[in-house]
Amino acid sequence: MDLVYGTPYWPSTYNSDVDYPSLHGEISCDCLIIGGGMGGALTSRLLAERGLDTVVIDKRKIAHGSSSANTGLLQYTNDKTLTSCINTFGEEKGVRFYELCRKAMQQLTEMAESLKTDAWFIPRNSFCFASSEEDVAMLEEEYQTLQKHGFDAELWYADQIKSHFPFEKPAALYTKGDAEVNPYRFVQGLFESTAQYGARIYEQTEMIHCVYDDEGVWCYTPHGKIRAKQVVYAAGYETQEIKKDKGAYLKATYAITTKPLPDLSRWHEQAMIWETARPYLYMRTTPDNRIIAGGLDEEIPEHDQRELRAKNQGDVLLEEVLSYFPTDTLEVDYAWGAVFGNTHDGLPLIGTHPDYPHSYFVEGYGGNGTVYSMIAASLIEDAINGIENDDMKLFSLTRTSKPSPT
Repeated sequence: MDLVYGTPYWPSTYNSDVDYPSLHGEISCDCLIIGGGMGGALTSRLLAERGLDTVVIDKRKIAHGSSSANTGLLQYTNDKTLTSCINTFGEEKGVRFYELCRKAMQQLTEMAESLKTDAWFIPRNSFCFASSEEDVAMLEEEYQTLQKHGFDAELWYADQIKSHFPFEKPAALYTKGDAEVNPYRFVQGLFESTAQYGARIYEQTEMIHCVYDDEGVWCYTPHGKIRAKQVVYAAGYETQEIKKDKGAYLKATYAITTKPLPDLSRWHEQAMIWETARPYLYMRTTPDNRIIAGGLDEEIPEHDQRELRAKNQGDVLLEEVLSYFPTDTLEVDYAWGAVFGNTHDGLPLIGTHPDYPHSYFVEGYGGNGTVYSMIAASLIEDAINGIENDDMKLFSLTRTSKPSPT
């Protein structure tokens, strides 16, 4: 699967001096992680830190799949509002999901602070505006729901928005406790620290197939094989090539990074910006005053159209940004498209599957993929270490697409 096309920005920001080999021969381990992106990085770090003999493989170079296209907005709020989560899953489960996202944000902060590599992890607030007057009531209801359940949020109206930004909107939610990150540097730093805990990492090593028996799993690669007691599939959207999830679907999404700007003073606190419309436009900044913008989700184009589509959609995104932050000096520096996964009910897929013994899946599908991957890493760490955690049931791979409220 071609996960990324066009030219993503993040790989230009970091040249790792760490070289991981490909696997040749036969090895064994406690836990094998298939996937060298964000999900694999977070999970392997937790397991190796716990002292488990951990092996990671990826068919590409580390962090060169979806992690290189990830735009690095980390939020406890979700594409699916808390109000909507409560309406779908019931109050207890809906609120618990948001609590887990908030906890994951705290864990990601601690993880970034522990790394020698600077992941450009910067605490930020989030600004979600009403795309139209019709969406104001929805934001007002969501504000009340967040307040009721102890989540830090403010409700802004037109005058307050106009005083902080160079554009006008009827209302917005201003939430705190979020962050921006350079996902490419974050994943590289995580794996470098994981290796220091004793994990073995092999890149350009593809999983050909796995064979399961009573004692564990044999994983076969082009030039070797791995005997593991447990396997974690952290293959991201390519998991759909391993097993098809009825509750998941794949789309194309697009992003740009502009050239640096001399001044972003009219961008209040450099908050991360998004909107109520679907699909939504979102924008953030970088430490060197670039703007990253993304959105325009659509069906995945034909293979021979993807490079051109990434460029054309990048031009559209630039016009969108200019409509909010008018300037004569804004230019696209990088433009890319990527495969993006979501689920019909808005929750990620995490846990076991009856057809795959001794295995766990990390499928952080949705706009909050890094946060979901942190939740998954924590839950799988507990499970592999024999700690029962009821939160895993919320993300079951075999759940119906729309669970009934309880």
